[in-house]
Amino acid sequence: MSDAVITTECPDLKLLHRGKVRDMYEIPGHDDKLLMVATDRISAYDVVMADPIPGKGKVLTEISLFWFGLLSDIIPNHLISADVDQFPAICRPYRRQLEGRSMLVKRTEVVPIECIVRGYLSGSFWSAYQKNPTVCGFRLPKGMRESEKFPEPLFTPSTKAEQGLHDENISIERMRELVGRELTDQMAEVSVKLYQRAADYARTKGIIIADTKFELGMIGDTLLLIDEVLTPDSSRFWPEDQYTLGQGQPSFDKQFLRDYLSSIDWNKQPPPPTVPAEILEKTKSRYLEAQQKLTR
Repeated sequence: MSDAVITTECPDLKLLHRGKVRDMYEIPGHDDKLLMVATDRISAYDVVMADPIPGKGKVLTEISLFWFGLLSDIIPNHLISADVDQFPAICRPYRRQLEGRSMLVKRTEVVPIECIVRGYLSGSFWSAYQKNPTVCGFRLPKGMRESEKFPEPLFTPSTKAEQGLHDENISIERMRELVGRELTDQMAEVSVKLYQRAADYARTKGIIIADTKFELGMIGDTLLLIDEVLTPDSSRFWPEDQYTLGQGQPSFDKQFLRDYLSSIDWNKQPPPPTVPAEILEKTKSRYLEAQQKLTR
């Protein structure tokens, strides 16, 4: 897959962090800015696969840029530009790696909390609910069914884990202990507003946003929306016309990949197994379908 960008190499810049999908660079002479590049890496169960999905980083970037624009009146965001011609000159020799998949962003102090908003009972919450209807401090109604819509969206924070480790769901009270009551309440309120706006819009495009996670950062006392936003990597997107209460749903994300990995003998620890081309292609087609439905 020679057309895939698996790892970026920008030696004139300082690599700050290489995450599961994104490479983050510091830019000499621009201490208040960062360069964020979405590669074609894909992860599952917190393990980065050896096989990329060509073009995936461009899909994630286009979707994030769309949402940054739609949601900018709710909270400011860290985007400066996605046009390589507007990047500092030192970045431009790497145009081939950066075009369509990078963003010049404001440098923020990242709040170390994943801001998860859930509109439907699914995933890890459904698994926990089956054991106890009180999940992460939320006393949920008894008798709910898988994929059922909550009366109101739930803000369910988690801690941010190091790569290869799992994030840990925490209660709002625990979050208040970690970052303070005022900031917690502000983050909860804005996260639910973002989710509600996005979910209402997505329904007009035939997509249910079951849940998503936001990342927030601070510049001084100002809270900003950062990182990626409402992509198939950070959200559970369901086709509305196939929604069936009481079961798992087809989705516009890496479910093909997860299903394959669950069907083979793999302990969900590195090293990752080889992923068949057919699974990668099906996963790519779902990402592209989400992009086209949401942004056009």
